[in-house]
Amino acid sequence: MKERLVQLEVLRYNPDTDTTAHFQRYEVSCPEEGVVLDALNKIKETIDPTLNYRWSCHMAVCGSCGMMINGEPKLSCHAFLREYDGVIRVEPLAHFPVERDLVTAPDDFIEKLKRVKPYLIPKAPKPISEGEYLQTPAQLKKYHRFTLCINCMLCYAACPEYGLTPKFIGPAAISLAHRYNLDSRDGGRDARQEVIASKEGVWECTFVGACSEVCPVHVDPASALQQVKIASSIDWIKEHLLPGGGK
Repeated sequence: MKERLVQLEVLRYNPDTDTTAHFQRYEVSCPEEGVVLDALNKIKETIDPTLNYRWSCHMAVCGSCGMMINGEPKLSCHAFLREYDGVIRVEPLAHFPVERDLVTAPDDFIEKLKRVKPYLIPKAPKPISEGEYLQTPAQLKKYHRFTLCINCMLCYAACPEYGLTPKFIGPAAISLAHRYNLDSRDGGRDARQEVIASKEGVWECTFVGACSEVCPVHVDPASALQQVKIASSIDWIKEHLLPGGGK
């Protein structure tokens, strides 16, 4: 397999020894059809074992290798070297605290996920003897796209609102809440709406659409957020303008 010489400029930061982050340049030979993650692995294996970053599946499934590559949030296992000319700059995901080198702390995102209750809340208890919670293909189709999220946090790194307003619940968490709100088997919408329709929720979104542009699995969180806005507006109209709150 033909190889090419690749130059990477990688952000380095060791909280034990560094007061500020700095860039370090590496040069490695990699297969032409390789990805940025391959180059990082080659650096760690042959040049600098102290380099820190996250990865697992190498298949754009686990979502753990998200980084800023030439200023764009991408999965490093899905960033093909053939798409880049010259020096490739690799940095940790924007808008998240850096723990070390390319490793960021996902605590804020995880906390926001907990708040939106991203799991099925049955409408009523059902004994196992009564069988499964079945639904039609049409019912599944309503929310299927939003089930594809791999929690890579690229949408948060791309979102200007999250960068300006860290309390914003953000694209992935709201999209996952919407996924369960649309599920015919779920009864937890009221609890989720208290969070996602709040001031820190969907109304912070200005519909830039960068979240959908960088999503590696085409979840289209921008679409989910706009659907949540419509549903929340209908809720408000029913509650304030219709007799009996629209019930």
